[in-house]
Amino acid sequence: MSGSHPSLPVFCSQERRKMAPTHVLRCCQRGLAWIPVIFIALVVCWSYYAYVVELCLLTISSTGEKIVYLVVFHLSFVMFVWSYWKTIFTKPANPSKEFCLPKSEKEQYEKEQRPETQQEILKKVATSLPLYTRTGAGAIRYCDRCQVIKPDRCHHCSACDMCVLKMDHHCPWVNNCVGFSNYKFFILFLTYSLVYCLFIAASVLQYFIKFWTSDLQESHAKFHVLFLFFVAAMFCISILSLFTYHLWLVGKNRSTIEAFRAPVFRNGPDKNGFSLGFSKNIAQVFGDEKKYWLLPVFTSQGDGLSFPTRLVPIDPEQPTECLQPGGLDKGAVEVSAEQTSPLSESQNRLLGNDYHSEEDHKETEVIKSDESEAITISIESES
Repeated sequence: MSGSHPSLPVFCSQERRKMAPTHVLRCCQRGLAWIPVIFIALVVCWSYYAYVVELCLLTISSTGEKIVYLVVFHLSFVMFVWSYWKTIFTKPANPSKEFCLPKSEKEQYEKEQRPETQQEILKKVATSLPLYTRTGAGAIRYCDRCQVIKPDRCHHCSACDMCVLKMDHHCPWVNNCVGFSNYKFFILFLTYSLVYCLFIAASVLQYFIKFWTSDLQESHAKFHVLFLFFVAAMFCISILSLFTYHLWLVGKNRSTIEAFRAPVFRNGPDKNGFSLGFSKNIAQVFGDEKKYWLLPVFTSQGDGLSFPTRLVPIDPEQPTECLQPGGLDKGAVEVSAEQTSPLSESQNRLLGNDYHSEEDHKETEVIKSDESEAITISIESES
């Protein structure tokens, strides 16, 4: 080996030295990411002490008032902590193995330098997958980092360094990605944190005024009560805007990403592509059984890999199940097909009994709207 080139052991040693700072930096980043969560935990612990001890036990004299306040407080506190815990520690859902390239196609994809040929390889694999969205340029969405074809509504999170199903956003206050697996928990976390702050602010207000006007005797509880009201009111205002925004997203069946950038189908972007109507949109996140809606247990519909879409322009490269009239809450839908591919389990559960399939000589979908208008669309079977 020439003296101008380092030997193999020396080269490996240099590479390890380069990787060491990167590894240390990554560990530091992971540690620092918990600071917002620790901050919230400390504020919640202090609020518990200030409300239970300083207000209820040391300031309020009426026994009945103490009992009512403590019962309601602890109910909201338990639900808030439960939903917050589930949002933090529920692992984001990732694409399944069926979205990975087979070994031969993967080797061919990695060797190929031309983007056009790479897309042909991806299209060949994607024909057997329930994919209806594309990149802005109309290409198959592929993550080079995770080496998977991205399912619909799936995005790569740089903070988590993984592809997340139905990714909404990465939230620093929970140090986790909010997506398909924990979006319901996140909504409930916002709900119960708002209830928690509202109740504290409302119940503390009269004592806040009494301390402020010196109607109550000076004590060390004064600081806790005054500060408790200000903190609860501040968090209440900030949470209210976020809570309202996400309720609007749920009603529209959009993620935060889709609200800023409409999903692109083969025939172009459609911001309402996944909207099935208000009631079905709510059910997608919270499930069919209303008794579980307010509990932080997973009841969301589907598997996160495929989603029913409203009636959008036909994608000729996909099976006919991509046409799903969930966007119409009231309407009779009849579908007849010569070669109808079976719907996935998640799509069957989401659509319920809103349409029926029967065999005929050609595939026809008829949608009757509330105004008695009928639209007939003929679909050619995929070759």
